[in-house]
Amino acid sequence: MKVKKRVKISVWQLLALAYLAGTVLGSILLILPCATKDGQETSYLDALFTAASAVCITGLVPFDTATHWTLFGQLVILFLIQASGLGFMTLVSALFLIFKHGMGLGSRNAFIMDSRGNMKGLSTLLKRIVIGTFICEGLGALLLMIRFIPDFGAANGVYFSVWHSVSAFCNAGFDLMGSPENGLFISLSAYARDPLVSLTVTGLIYLGGLGFCVWGDVIDCKFNVKKFQLNTKVVLLVNTVLLLGGTALFVLFERNNPAYADFNFGELVLASLFNSMTPRTAGFSNADYALFSESGYILTVLLMFIGGGSGSTAGGIRVGTFTVIIMGMLAVFRGHRDINIGKKRIDYSLLSQALAILAACLMFVMVSATAICAIQPEVTFKAVLFECVSALSNTGLSLSLTPDLAIPSKIIIIFLMYAGRVGILTLALALGEKKTTAEIRKPVDSLLIG
Repeated sequence: MKVKKRVKISVWQLLALAYLAGTVLGSILLILPCATKDGQETSYLDALFTAASAVCITGLVPFDTATHWTLFGQLVILFLIQASGLGFMTLVSALFLIFKHGMGLGSRNAFIMDSRGNMKGLSTLLKRIVIGTFICEGLGALLLMIRFIPDFGAANGVYFSVWHSVSAFCNAGFDLMGSPENGLFISLSAYARDPLVSLTVTGLIYLGGLGFCVWGDVIDCKFNVKKFQLNTKVVLLVNTVLLLGGTALFVLFERNNPAYADFNFGELVLASLFNSMTPRTAGFSNADYALFSESGYILTVLLMFIGGGSGSTAGGIRVGTFTVIIMGMLAVFRGHRDINIGKKRIDYSLLSQALAILAACLMFVMVSATAICAIQPEVTFKAVLFECVSALSNTGLSLSLTPDLAIPSKIIIIFLMYAGRVGILTLALALGEKKTTAEIRKPVDSLLIG
């Protein structure tokens, strides 16, 4: 009698399957008749697309969220956003702790990879993630209520405040502002001049994009910058530089934007700050991106591609990857043997991984954009490139192309959103990780480069 071998699932595969399972479950709930408003129709592909966008906290949608989905459908989307924002493995681990069940090594490792933490103090890290998330979202909701309750009434004001606070902190970019009267897919354009809404949403996006390990380090070091880990210093510094630098460039590039024609300088700076933050990677907008200048378009694409911190609710290639590539490039050009960041040295293996992620992301974007242009020759490459970068970086911004995507194009965008959320490196390890007894090293040769 033959004994069947037990199939072992790696940590990487467990993470990939968790997001896939959440997407499928969400699509089943969204295809139910009670999820769609009367007079509207939802195909399974559109339900799958919306569920994938919510699970991957992207924000690209085939329908306006407020006008197409019922309260049930909207709550399903909100739950998927919140669950993915916390991390599916975090949610599962929380249930284990609440009910005081044991947690297997596989589940622990999956949680660790999802939150980029470490085995020490798992329970403490988990509590920080959950409590910190709800505190930030709660404070954000209270601030938004100041504006939304007078605008939408008590019940809707509270609901809208909670919804947009969760969506902003989780970097999802879903909104409920669309209506037949005011227009669809308008996002937060009505509040472009409002400091309370703009700064609250910007702050939530910034905090959500830092990463849970950065929070923990800041708390452990009691806000003493000198004691911060290198990763914490890099994420805080680069995030701030990109935010302020992007703001200054948007002021310069979009000073003649017709959407901001009657804005004073202070309002233009506020709008530019918002535009600098939301591509990293929240997906809210305060103006139609089709009206942006070519330089503003390129800047937005670059910010989307970079994204936020590892282990955070943001997407993109991540700030750490971007920093390693830049510092590695400078080290090579200067002829240095080591990659130095401040008083620390990082291993060259990190540069190899960072360059692999960059190359893979560029390849995914270009192949996908080429395929969509071939499928739909009537669309412009500019709009397709913007859509593909937005999907892979889990941003959610669009040049109004999403509702017009053909069926094969939607499938491509779904894959990009999924790959961006799971992570290129995690996806590669999940699909191709193999155990080998020994690695055979081949003879060394050389190629001409540069």
